[in-house]
Amino acid sequence: MEETSKNIIKEQIILDIKSLNKQIELLEDRTKLIAPDCSQCDLERSEILLDIEITYKILNESKMRLKRLEHALTRIDSPVFGICIECENEIPIERLKINPESLKCVACENAK
Repeated sequence: MEETSKNIIKEQIILDIKSLNKQIELLEDRTKLIAPDCSQCDLERSEILLDIEITYKILNESKMRLKRLEHALTRIDSPVFGICIECENEIPIERLKINPESLKCVACENAK
């Protein structure tokens, strides 16, 4: 992979990490439990709990992506960065720009 392409991807990873850190902080604030209000009806409490559950799911997915991006950042200077772990062909730069933590090309990813 060309050095200019790596730099573009590296910048994208850094931007994505910053964005995810902000998102995670906001989501963690939203998930702080609020003592149930006895005056709320069961339906309102159920909606609040569902909202918290959905927020936790998004939070967990964001944390997992953050770890993948941090891992990609540590290996971007490696000669195997951008090489599919299945077929060992180069992963297209367009895919890496969108999903820089990709370990597989689209064909191998879809072959699951």
